[in-house]
Amino acid sequence: MKNRVTVNIAGGEYRLIGAEDEEYTRKVAAHVDSKINEVLKLANVSMIEATVLASVNITDEYYKALETADNLRAQLKDYLEDSGRMKAELSELKRELMRYRQ
Repeated sequence: MKNRVTVNIAGGEYRLIGAEDEEYTRKVAAHVDSKINEVLKLANVSMIEATVLASVNITDEYYKALETADNLRAQLKDYLEDSGRMKAELSELKRELMRYRQ
């Protein structure tokens, strides 16, 4: 289902259409608006330049988040492999213990 949401970004009104709910769409638009306004406050640039710089900043955040997610997935994989090895070792130790008890 396509949702239509009208948002305000950098003083302009935009009608966005997407599968996400209205709250999510407004959150995304507010983030973009915030990033553009942040650039405008820090630098004496045109709206187009601020939009481009904000896009670069958002994309930088995106790629860093992807890298962090990849690192966390790799770390989780290592933990799961360690857990599997420890379970196997525990099973082997239990078998040895049973042999000594007999």
